[in-house]
Amino acid sequence: MNNKSTPKDKTLHILILHGPNLNLLGSREPQHYGKTSLESINAMLEEEASKHNAELRILQSNHEGSLIDALHQAIGWADGALINAGAYTHTSIALHDALRAVGFPAVEVHLSNIYAREPFRHHSYIAAACIGQVSGFGARSYLLGLHGLIAHLRET
Repeated sequence: MNNKSTPKDKTLHILILHGPNLNLLGSREPQHYGKTSLESINAMLEEEASKHNAELRILQSNHEGSLIDALHQAIGWADGALINAGAYTHTSIALHDALRAVGFPAVEVHLSNIYAREPFRHHSYIAAACIGQVSGFGARSYLLGLHGLIAHLRET
């Protein structure tokens, strides 16, 4: 019997980052962001990760530097990241640079379809530093992004 790990049985380590104002999910502008709370999204992600032999570290912060610090601290631990940078998506070159610097792939997620909203939301500074982007599916955007990231990590 072969005792070496294969890509399918290796535990994946995934950093989940939620940006500013996402702590208010469930009550904040439900017409754009839905009625699902951040706690419910995190529980959904944890449940799904357990089905795919993945361990999550989850952080929500309203502070750009805290999100960058979390990325830096995940070097050597994380195989990948799932990030909803909130409004920092449209403003943060620093997050873009951090995503490029850490050396592991990331998937950008958004609850709403950012391209169907105000014009200033149509540009993402972090998209070019990510392997993919999922938006517009509400809380399911996180699950779709997690599935895509896991598939990418298992295939590479």
